[in-house]
Amino acid sequence: MTKQDIINRVCNKADLSRAKAEEAVETVIELIKESLGAGEPVILRRFGTFQVRAKTKRMGRNPKTGEEAEITARRVVRFKSGKHFKSAVNEED
Repeated sequence: MTKQDIINRVCNKADLSRAKAEEAVETVIELIKESLGAGEPVILRRFGTFQVRAKTKRMGRNPKTGEEAEITARRVVRFKSGKHFKSAVNEED
């Protein structure tokens, strides 16, 4: 599913114009990015939690050449799915 698919489904389910649905989806995505950028977790009940985690610098290896290379320190986003989300994904038809 792409962002355009989500916009189309929001448009149909919420009975919104395509422009309003796109604005709503873009706004939600921007709010999530802003919160994560500020280091705040985003908790969506019955769905999951997005958190920013810090990774320290470390030595890695280029799998093609076997040469060692330093991997710089960075922040990554981690998603942990909620119990209801997991059960919905694992439901059998």
